[in-house]
Amino acid sequence: MERRTRTHRGALVLLLAGGMLLTGCGGGSTSDTSADRSSGTGGPRGGQPAPAAPSAAPEQQEDGAQRKEDGDTREIAPPDYLSTFALDVDTASYGYARRLLGDGKLPAAETVRPEEFVNSFRQGYERPKGNGFSVNVDGAAVGAGANDWSLVRVGLATGAATDAGERPPAALTFVVDISGSMAEPGRLDLAKKSLGILTDELRDDDSVSLVTFSGEAETRLGMTRLGGNRTKIRDAVDELEPADSTNVAAGVERGYDEAVKGHRKGANNRVVLLSDALANTGETDADAILERIGDARKEYGITLFGVGVGSDYGDALMERLTNKGDGNTTYVGDETQARKVFVDQLPAHVELRARDAKAQVAFDRKTVQQFRLIGYENRKVADDDFRDDSVDGGEVGPGHTVTALYAVRLRDGASGHVATATVRWLDPKTRKAQEETGSVETGAIDGKLWGGDSPRLQVTAVAAYFADVLRGGDLPGTPTLAELATRAGKLADSTEDSSVAKLATAIEQADRIRSGDEEKPTGGEGEGELG
Repeated sequence: MERRTRTHRGALVLLLAGGMLLTGCGGGSTSDTSADRSSGTGGPRGGQPAPAAPSAAPEQQEDGAQRKEDGDTREIAPPDYLSTFALDVDTASYGYARRLLGDGKLPAAETVRPEEFVNSFRQGYERPKGNGFSVNVDGAAVGAGANDWSLVRVGLATGAATDAGERPPAALTFVVDISGSMAEPGRLDLAKKSLGILTDELRDDDSVSLVTFSGEAETRLGMTRLGGNRTKIRDAVDELEPADSTNVAAGVERGYDEAVKGHRKGANNRVVLLSDALANTGETDADAILERIGDARKEYGITLFGVGVGSDYGDALMERLTNKGDGNTTYVGDETQARKVFVDQLPAHVELRARDAKAQVAFDRKTVQQFRLIGYENRKVADDDFRDDSVDGGEVGPGHTVTALYAVRLRDGASGHVATATVRWLDPKTRKAQEETGSVETGAIDGKLWGGDSPRLQVTAVAAYFADVLRGGDLPGTPTLAELATRAGKLADSTEDSSVAKLATAIEQADRIRSGDEEKPTGGEGEGELG
């Protein structure tokens, strides 16, 4: 049966007798619409408000009946306390934002995806003993003056990657953009360095093929084993030179053709797209491009890994391609990051631990007054599709962590169960569905966030608040950029984590740009890390 993807048609809302408007995040809704939002120090600030409930909505009562204007009543569904989304391990949004901030520019709001900021940092979750997921749920109170809001972190982790010699062989088809725009420093030259680095790192029993595209696509190298052919592969990469227009569709289609021709049973077969994704020739719509190679994706299980480059980058196209192409994306800004992706990550992580992975968080209506999922807007899944395994989820490899952060407001005096998180996925080999759950109580989220005993949770909060400010959001308890930079700096010292220090630098850059301070760009580079 052809795979289908559905999104929720809207969130259900219930106006309680006390006059409070409550909206959950279930079925893909990611915003709360609260009539009692605060504009004070600890409340939401800045940017665009969350969508409000329609003004023409009929009055609703706490007993579940909906009153019409003529006084009659009819039964309605209870408020939605479920939040369901496909897992996402992408980090490109954060890497690209850092690149732009280093160049003295603010990223466009539509390119800022909070989940990719959050998932760029180590989380320190407990790993599962087997090949599935561990589910970790914790949180902390935002602080006094934030109207009793807390952050709840749902953390999912897969087991560490096996040693390079123990993993199945890889069959990688590289699709390299050689269009004119790739002539800019940090694009094709970086892609060539990346492929050269990878050629040295892959095993003799791994295989690669090479496809290039500009106005048209061309196969430069059919599927070739690394053993005895490394010089041949390096020579093919060294010959790459920029040409003219950008026909991404032709490149992806040819790449999948080559991946099917060179498909190796029992190997990890993947297409790796290296591009600035600035399509200007041929088909430029991601869904249409993927439709052309849909059979290859479904029949052979070939996943798509997108590597973005360039200061002018087609983020929306690349992100859409990889989301719908059963893969993930990252951004490479310099040779250091290229080495991280192509040496530390790709060789060890070409295999998959989970296909079509989804998460569903069920909040307890007795203790939870409001909640909001931070990010994941384009990874929505309808609540009733959670256990429908024909509906697309996310692909997750070994050693990955996936974090979902919620802003949660508890009811006055609430005590007890807050939420249960469930992750569902298909085993990549058997396609058998599996599930794992975790839960959290009020006592685990009432400690203070800032200065608390979980520095990794604080890093997660800083990253999420930073993303929300950049895209003009209104999360409860959001500090100023200056405050976030200070907190990130202290966390960098306490964790001795260079990626957190770079986060502090990025926040400082954003603060200077927004305040109009002129300063020479510092040449920031992309930085995405596995958990």
